[in-house]
Amino acid sequence: MTTLTKIGNSQGIRIPKPLIEQAHLENVSLELEVLENGLLIKPVNNIGRDGWRENIEKVTAKHKGIKDEGLLEELLNDNDLEDFEW
Repeated sequence: MTTLTKIGNSQGIRIPKPLIEQAHLENVSLELEVLENGLLIKPVNNIGRDGWRENIEKVTAKHKGIKDEGLLEELLNDNDLEDFEW
């Protein structure tokens, strides 16, 4: 059991380390959700980017040596800025 502790204009709680470890809350962003009977604290599951590095490495290995000249040239071409007044 724990109590609210004043922290500046806010209040906080101290969560015992065994509970933090058991709930997988250590070193992660937390999401707070108000429920009918209280407050739910849960880790944010940022799985959206899981596996991106491996997928990108697979694609680049598959197309090794092939350059997308059109896109690269378009990105590097700043001729349209010559007449632009800064």
